[in-house]
Amino acid sequence: MKKKECPSCAMQIDENASTCPICGYLFPKTSVVWKILAIILIILMLYHVITL
Repeated sequence: MKKKECPSCAMQIDENASTCPICGYLFPKTSVVWKILAIILIILMLYHVITL
């Protein structure tokens, strides 16, 4: 089982947890659309740097 660190209390919790069972920190949801837009933006920036 993979673990992630809670940014609020630094405890290791299950990677799929949406809230920390220790402190109650609510992890923000990242939509697939934002991930795709971020990847496209990175590709465009790299293309711009390479073509200079």
